[in-house]
Amino acid sequence: MKPETIVALASGAGRAGVAMIRVSGPQAGAALSALTATDLPPPRLATLSAFRDPASGELLDEGLVLWFASPASFTGEDVAELHVHGGPAVIEAVVNACLSQPGVRPAEPGEFTRRAFENGKLDLAEAEGLADLVDAETEGQRRQALRQAKGALSALYEGWRGKLIEAAALIEAEIDFPDEDLPGALSRRAGPILRALADDMGAHLADHRGERVRDGFRIAIIGPPNAGKSSLLNALAQREAAIVSDIPGTTRDVVEVRLVLAGYPVWIADTAGLREAADAIEAEGVRRALARAEEADLRIGLVEADNATVPALLAALSESDLVVKSKADLTGESGPLTVSAKTGQGIPDLQALIASRVAEALGREEAPALTRARHRRLVEEARAALFRAIPALDAGPELAAEDVRVAAHAIGRLTGRIDVEDLLDEIFSSFCIGK
Repeated sequence: MKPETIVALASGAGRAGVAMIRVSGPQAGAALSALTATDLPPPRLATLSAFRDPASGELLDEGLVLWFASPASFTGEDVAELHVHGGPAVIEAVVNACLSQPGVRPAEPGEFTRRAFENGKLDLAEAEGLADLVDAETEGQRRQALRQAKGALSALYEGWRGKLIEAAALIEAEIDFPDEDLPGALSRRAGPILRALADDMGAHLADHRGERVRDGFRIAIIGPPNAGKSSLLNALAQREAAIVSDIPGTTRDVVEVRLVLAGYPVWIADTAGLREAADAIEAEGVRRALARAEEADLRIGLVEADNATVPALLAALSESDLVVKSKADLTGESGPLTVSAKTGQGIPDLQALIASRVAEALGREEAPALTRARHRRLVEEARAALFRAIPALDAGPELAAEDVRVAAHAIGRLTGRIDVEDLLDEIFSSFCIGK
């Protein structure tokens, strides 16, 4: 059966100067001709046209038409793009006119991109990059998503898959032709290939750049009560995000704000003061503070300038973390990492230092980094299979062959080369309608 023709607003919802309506499928050309009462325009040439109700002939709007004949389109199908004025009434009228044509229905979320995948226009990793590109809010997210949408991750995973196939061929040859005059221990030659792949996968899993760019770099402000943690958070956020009080233990839970630093999303958390808790609620706050410090990519240890040694704080910090002295307006101190949230002293320098740390951690682009939990799960599955296959080579190729197949299957699912039907609904349902 031929697929149905789908239509949806592909630009943003709400009033705008121009809106773009996309139609894709075998009836796209007929629907376009019905709305314009003319023959199809030349492919990929913007053409001015009037849009009319096919039933009544009433003029609905006037705008541009772009026609993409299959397979030279985003979806691989016949595609028409109608550029109309962006008022809600205009959009509704033109979409309804398209829907009045036989075989045309509203598109589901992500359905255009899903058809592009099914027609071989892009793979699953590229489709996920495209979704991230639509959702990108920072410059770092845009760059990463664009690289993934253009195939950077796919190239890495397909390279791994090719090496797994090479290793599998060596192992299978020894299994299938045991009596042939083949070079000795063919399966043993697969060992170095598999070990190198396991190392590459391990390095890929240890690199959290992609997830941090997508979800945010996490910073925890920790320190004793009344050190000025909430005031520092408010100064960095430039708004009253946390309650500030002279009463020790005001902050009982984790308070987070989202910033954009060096072009990357950053989450900064204010936490409960580190001390012997006075009650069960404060004890839970301290526990959460230490847990958030453990999870953070960077910790800012905040102490008053005249009380720079706090054992509980120093135990939670590493050499790469920052120790900042607060309340410089009261102590009169100055110098690096000495701040006053009240007067603003040292705040711009601290923010610049944090931004440089974020850029240093996330700005390296020498290798594509995994961006989603789905990627991490499948790479972990493939690597675990390799750790079973490598020692099995010494026991016999039959045992190793199955685990190499498992690894290749997991890597293939990253790009959608094999058995991905169960993943499609999950992946494409996160897209907006019209994409």
